[in-house]
Amino acid sequence: MRLATVRTAGGTRAARRDGDELVLLDGVADVAELLSREGWEEAAAGAGGERVAFEAADLAPLVVRPPKIVCLGMNYRSHVEEMGREAPSHPTLFAKYARSLIGARDPIEMPLESEQVDWEVELAFVIGRTARRAKGRAARDAIAGFTVLNDVSMRDWQFRTMQFLQGKTWDRSTPVGPVLVTADELVGGTGPDLELRCEVDGETMQESRTSDLLFGPEELVEYISTIVTLEPGDVVATGTPGGVGFGRTPQVFLKPGNVVRTWIEGIGELVNECIAPA
Repeated sequence: MRLATVRTAGGTRAARRDGDELVLLDGVADVAELLSREGWEEAAAGAGGERVAFEAADLAPLVVRPPKIVCLGMNYRSHVEEMGREAPSHPTLFAKYARSLIGARDPIEMPLESEQVDWEVELAFVIGRTARRAKGRAARDAIAGFTVLNDVSMRDWQFRTMQFLQGKTWDRSTPVGPVLVTADELVGGTGPDLELRCEVDGETMQESRTSDLLFGPEELVEYISTIVTLEPGDVVATGTPGGVGFGRTPQVFLKPGNVVRTWIEGIGELVNECIAPA
C-alpha cells in the first residue's frame, strides 16, 4: 500500500494511492493520524472517497507534525570517508523539528544566513506501532513503511560546534514524501536494498544503494527505542551516502534557482526548487 498526505481546501487529508490517483480518506488529517488508529491497514485499504490525480495533487509533508524526527549522521561508509571521519561504533543521532518539513514538490527556502546549503538524499521510515526497548520481530513490526527525505543541511552552521542540530532544522528546508510505501511492497521488506539518487539541475550528485547502510532500519528501531519510546507517526531518517557538496573538491552548494531531485527505487521522487526567502 502507498499512502500520502494532500492539501485540500478544507485542510490536509491522508490518502491512498491507487495507480495514477489518490483516494482521500474521510476524517483523517494525515498519515500520522491514520497510523495512530487501530487496524489502520485494513481501514486504509478498504476506504473509498473523493479521488484526485496524483500528479495534480498538492502534496503536504507525508507526516505534517510528527511527534519526533530522529536523523542519522555518518551511516554510509562512503559518506564517512568523504567527510574525513572514522566509521562510528554506534548510531550518530540528531533531531529535526516539524517546521523544517515541506512536501514533495514544495520549494526549499534558502536561508539568507547560510552560504553552504547542501543536499542529502535519504531513505526514511515512519513508525506505525508504539515501541519501547523493541527487539527483533517487535522492531520490524514497528516500521509502517518507507519514504524519501532530503536532509538539506546548512554546513556553515552545522559545523560551528560538535552538535549537528543547528545546521539541520531550518524552517521549510526538508522535503519528505511523496508517499509512504509499506514494507510488503519492497524487496527485502524492512531491510530493503534500494537504489537511491540525488540530482541537482539534472546532474547526478549521489548514487548508492540502501544495502550500504552501516545501521539498518531494524537495528535503528532497537537502538532508538532503548532511549525513547517510538510512537506512530515518528519519522526516522537513515542517513545519506557519499556525494554531498561539502565533500567535493571544490565544494559545491545549492543556490536559488537550483532544482533538486531526490529519488529512491520503488518509492518515488522529491522535486524541489531552491528559492530565496521573501
